[in-house]
Amino acid sequence: MEAGREIRARCVLTDGRLRITVSDADATLSTPATACPDDVSGRGLALVAALAADWGAHRRECGIGKEVWFEV
Repeated sequence: MEAGREIRARCVLTDGRLRITVSDADATLSTPATACPDDVSGRGLALVAALAADWGAHRRECGIGKEVWFEV
């Protein structure tokens, strides 16, 4: 794996809600996209937004990268 390409996931279960947080070194904040039927990617966050009770994205406090989280 290349330096700076690490992706981390964390799962926490609290009061019957599962919160999953994914962090990476890319500072570009994620937003749901609209994929065309022939596209091979671009549906992940749109699916999260449709299925999750809540979700969000923010830049990491350490100044490197971002975190995207969702709760189900």
